[in-house]
Amino acid sequence: MNPLFADLPTTIFETMSSLAREHQAINLGQGFPDDPGPEDVRRKAAEATLHGYNQYPSMMGTAELRDAIAAHYGRFHALSIDPQRETLVTSGATEALSAAILAMVRPGDEVVLFQPVYDSYLPMVRLAGGIPRLVTLKPPHWQFTAADLDAVFTDRTRVVILNTPLNPTGTVLPRASLELLATYCMRFDAVCISDEVWEHVVFDGHEHVPMMTIPGMRERTVKIGSAGKIFSLTGWKVGLVVAAPDLLRVVSKAHQFLTFTTPPNLQAAVAFGLAKPDAYFADMRAAFQRSRDRLTQGLQALGFDVIPSQGTYFLNIDIAPLGETDDFAFCKRLVVDHGVAAIPVSAFYDENPVRNVVRLCFSKNDATLDAGLGRLARALGK
Repeated sequence: MNPLFADLPTTIFETMSSLAREHQAINLGQGFPDDPGPEDVRRKAAEATLHGYNQYPSMMGTAELRDAIAAHYGRFHALSIDPQRETLVTSGATEALSAAILAMVRPGDEVVLFQPVYDSYLPMVRLAGGIPRLVTLKPPHWQFTAADLDAVFTDRTRVVILNTPLNPTGTVLPRASLELLATYCMRFDAVCISDEVWEHVVFDGHEHVPMMTIPGMRERTVKIGSAGKIFSLTGWKVGLVVAAPDLLRVVSKAHQFLTFTTPPNLQAAVAFGLAKPDAYFADMRAAFQRSRDRLTQGLQALGFDVIPSQGTYFLNIDIAPLGETDDFAFCKRLVVDHGVAAIPVSAFYDENPVRNVVRLCFSKNDATLDAGLGRLARALGK
């Protein structure tokens, strides 16, 4: 067996979700909404299944969806994209990330990553033969500096993997940070794989800035989006990739041997959804922001130290004021003894983990959030 995978532990999401099922817990760990997603988009998928084409679509994605991707990012970010040469549809953003890493990373290449890190990045980098170079972000601001980048960039740096808005921290990188990172990418001739799946899920007037729009980065960025996150349909697994032709050509060759293609009915529905009016995206953000605020206020009323969330489905609490020093043990007690599932943020670190932060998902209906808060109150004896 390949020791890379044979020795990997079970993902923290499966571990905590299994415990949640076993103990009939309220699952505030795994990031999926209670809401079924926009009915018109789901109806479009159903109609396309019944009345549309259900055989293999193009490996690159249907022309309809690729045109929609180009139009969508032109509309929201003023990007001029050639849908035939610069777009690709994948079976989820995780597949897109895998294809991009396998395409861009050669054995011995150094890859800069920022931890806490989404759990698929490191196994795929190592599978490709890459050498991870980690920047450690720390609460409550989760930002990096020039000194942090100086410590990891070398003449062997070939790829940077960036996630903004960042899961699990709920932070949105400001333009200044992206510009700083861009100077290093250009100085060391590195490609940036930019995981932007949460691009539409930002709050409080924060602006998502695609790495591709930073001067000098248009030709050296692989931008990855997620229809599942845009439309709260996480089970659909439709990834949206944009890159310059020379980069996309190689990414698509890796993609062809991973999943090859993506269900055409879902592609039709996503193409329809990407053209929805601005009001849909504003209302979606406002609804998640209300849920974030409801959970934040409830946690603060119980005495938890809540770290502000600027985007994603997640917020974090600092458990150090409770006298807790082991986030995994805290989360296990929480789900087994009190029936609430959460995620220890140390699971997103490869080395020197922060152990006092716990992630909670707020993309739930009011009844679920209130029930979770009630159980947390009992856990604290309040």
